[in-house]
Amino acid sequence: MNQLQALLNDSLIRTKHVENAAIIDIKERKVCASTFGFNVSPENALNLISAFYKNLLQVRRGGLFFKEKYYKCVRADEHSIYLQNPDGGLTVVKTKNFILVATYRVGMYPSVCVEAVEKLGKKNA
Repeated sequence: MNQLQALLNDSLIRTKHVENAAIIDIKERKVCASTFGFNVSPENALNLISAFYKNLLQVRRGGLFFKEKYYKCVRADEHSIYLQNPDGGLTVVKTKNFILVATYRVGMYPSVCVEAVEKLGKKNA
């Protein structure tokens, strides 16, 4: 298991607030780590990258499709996007080199992604 995979498991999954997570390398434009069974397609990875660099206003207004589900935008800024649907939510956070995407069920807290992103930023500063 690589360091990024360990980061996902230790900082996110063990909290029991995050259901699944993946880290996308922005430069490589692909998923470099994900939790067991959470497959993010290349198309979904590119859509998440595009959401920050080209379509943030559109995401704020119209939400986002991810893994064939529609998520309504709750909050978005240049570093994070919080989205929800009736089943749960999606948190997308950008650092200089990576995008962290995490899903959570209704009643769970997406804010636990902050700790993982801080660790990710320190490892890649």
